[in-house]
Amino acid sequence: MGDGQGTVGRAAGQIRLAALARGLWGRLEGPLLGPIRAMRAAYLPLLAIYLASGALGLIAVADGFWVKQSLALTPADLASLAVWLQLPWTAKMVLSELVDAVAILGSRRRAYAVIGAGLIAGGLVVLAGAAGGWIAVAAPERLYLIAQLLVVVGSVVQEVVADAMSPEVVARVEADGSPRPKADVDRDLASVEVLARLAYSVGAFLVGWLAGLLAKVLAYETVFLIGLAVPAISLAGALLVRLEPGHRRGVDWRILGGGLLLAATATLLGLSAFRFAQEAVFLVSLAAVCLMLGRVMAPLAPHVRRRMAAAAAVIFAFRAVPTLGEGYRWFAIDRLGFDELFFGVLQVTGTGVGLAAMWLLTDAVVRRPPVRVLLWLTLLAALLFLPSLLLVHGVHHWTERELGIGARSIALVDEAAQSPLALLSTVPLLALVAVHAPPAQRATWFALVASLMSLAIVASQLITKHLNLLFAVDRGAYDELPSLVLAVIAAALLMPVAAILALRRRM
Repeated sequence: MGDGQGTVGRAAGQIRLAALARGLWGRLEGPLLGPIRAMRAAYLPLLAIYLASGALGLIAVADGFWVKQSLALTPADLASLAVWLQLPWTAKMVLSELVDAVAILGSRRRAYAVIGAGLIAGGLVVLAGAAGGWIAVAAPERLYLIAQLLVVVGSVVQEVVADAMSPEVVARVEADGSPRPKADVDRDLASVEVLARLAYSVGAFLVGWLAGLLAKVLAYETVFLIGLAVPAISLAGALLVRLEPGHRRGVDWRILGGGLLLAATATLLGLSAFRFAQEAVFLVSLAAVCLMLGRVMAPLAPHVRRRMAAAAAVIFAFRAVPTLGEGYRWFAIDRLGFDELFFGVLQVTGTGVGLAAMWLLTDAVVRRPPVRVLLWLTLLAALLFLPSLLLVHGVHHWTERELGIGARSIALVDEAAQSPLALLSTVPLLALVAVHAPPAQRATWFALVASLMSLAIVASQLITKHLNLLFAVDRGAYDELPSLVLAVIAAALLMPVAAILALRRRM
């Protein structure tokens, strides 16, 4: 009797377990297999461009260690430099207008891709020459700035071209020549956006550990030269991609002229001795981008405009949260003993978790109200700064002694948890743009939205710069670092929450 009851109980338990497994698979099947099902051979060359963009992380560890060891730049200097390096991303509307309307040698796509790859390659050569000492026409700090500008501008060109191509790889007609249903086309457009972000994350993941290994065993100069493989991959993708016939149109001089005027203003202010040049450029750029966005979104229904504007504003606030800056990295090197290999481990951990989150959670993010998604991301982001606070206060000594959890374990958990947040925050807005952008202005739409998000990063770097000036941190001088971390945590919580509370009814 007892054996029979036990057999029945075990059978019932197995049935419940099987039902639980089926339910779990039902939840995961769509997010896990959705991107695979959405993949088409025609998308692969385009995705190679995004993969190459992520793979530029191959030089990140070598770059960080070379700057600390060889350049006379403080964390505040580097945050200030990051502002200028981010500004080309805010001028994407100029390049996007050219890509949409001006052909070079008969090409509105591939010619620009070649230019972008050439600029990235040139920047990597200058970086290698500065590190190796065989380019000495200027101080290493100035060569570093030139190299970074070349890489950044080339990356901007490549991304503008890729964003313009992404809707054009989606077929608009069936094999028999009949038009495809609009719902199917819209679904594929959104899928390409997801696949593009996944490809970027795959590229970053594939080179994460390798970046640390190469920086550890090779000269930094050699690592920068190996990085030349990255623009070669993106160039191959651009040359092989097959596109749907594009919509040709004339130049919109209000967009192009406004962008050129903005770029000229930024350049003049940057060359001037005006103390608040960066802040002035940021405000002028923000006003210009918002005006241009208002112009291109004018044909949309009012409720769609309000929804997109509110989502953009909240995501802007989320991405404008300051970072800890390079001072924290230097603290990790000097006080925590993190070397190049471990920074490579951190990089592959962060990109790997980010890739998994993009793969598994994007569908859930798209299907849920943006306000709920962004509120949860905000709370998580603020919470996940706490491990950094523990490390700068030396709590890792106690956790290692009592729990066997040292600084490296805490840093790994912190990196793994934080990495997906910024990627996931932009998904709702990108999906809206993919669906509502007019065919003849897709590159301009993507570029303007990306410019706005880039301005959020400029705001983040500006706040980071001022916090690093207020709480001065430098090589070997980390007394102010705990106060800096507390200030960043407060900003990470208050800035997005204030925007969400103010705009939640419009989203």
